[in-house]
Amino acid sequence: MAARREAREEGGRARGASARGIWSGSISFGLLQIPVTLHPAEQRGEEIHFRLLDKHDLSPIRYERVSTATGKPVEWKDIVKGYEIEPESFVVLDKDDLAKANVEKTQTIDIQDFVPRGEIDPAFFDTPYFVLPQKRAVKAYVLLREALEKKGAVAIATFVLRTREHLVALMPAGDAIMLEILRFGHELRDAADMPLPARADGAIGRRELDMAERLVDGMMTSWDPSKYRDRYYADVMKMIEEKAKTGTAKRHHAAAHGEVATDVVDLLELLKKSVARKGGVAGAKPGPKKARRRPKKREAA
Repeated sequence: MAARREAREEGGRARGASARGIWSGSISFGLLQIPVTLHPAEQRGEEIHFRLLDKHDLSPIRYERVSTATGKPVEWKDIVKGYEIEPESFVVLDKDDLAKANVEKTQTIDIQDFVPRGEIDPAFFDTPYFVLPQKRAVKAYVLLREALEKKGAVAIATFVLRTREHLVALMPAGDAIMLEILRFGHELRDAADMPLPARADGAIGRRELDMAERLVDGMMTSWDPSKYRDRYYADVMKMIEEKAKTGTAKRHHAAAHGEVATDVVDLLELLKKSVARKGGVAGAKPGPKKARRRPKKREAA
């Protein structure tokens, strides 16, 4: 997904300048503007990256842009983007066309809704970031974090990273607010399209179910990510270190807008105005909860 690619690109640049983050702007929360910075939560440096080499002299392999028709190299200035609508038939889009599809780049994370935290299917989560407050917005940041924690809510928002608008979720995580880029509904397949067994299938007996539940109970524990390790990463890195120590490593010999919330702003007054604008009434009961459905697979046009 595009968000993953952006995270890798932005994350690589951010490692050298993590203190300032990869994005800065404000969370728009009613009439409050909470200045923040965004920092990748993934440790991209822990991945193993291999270079492809010519085994005869260990020279790195590079790829050329060649035409499938002529086999000759094609310069960047002669390359265009095309969408294949049917085999060997393309619709070509140039930079001006794509610019029309780009949303206006803003410096705000605009909160649209608040939803119960448990209602978001984990399959929608794509890329995590830490949201950090700028110095003048610590109190407002804590206010939003504590409100989300107390209500068990997640803020659903939109913001633009580089040239793409993303749907995101803001949620409390200890002392932090996490921003999780979400997949849009059309990006997920519907479980109804999968050949899954119905609940009545299999004729599960009561004794079998009881035993399975006992097994689950016996293995139940608290979530501790430090218990689990990437054995592939550990084994490969161990081999690399051993080869480097024993001298078996080989070397290539190349030839020659809004009010800004600060610690001194009257946050209570801004919150009152925000509630009034939304027509909110303290203590109002929510309407009947609708059954939540997973998004259906988008049909081809």
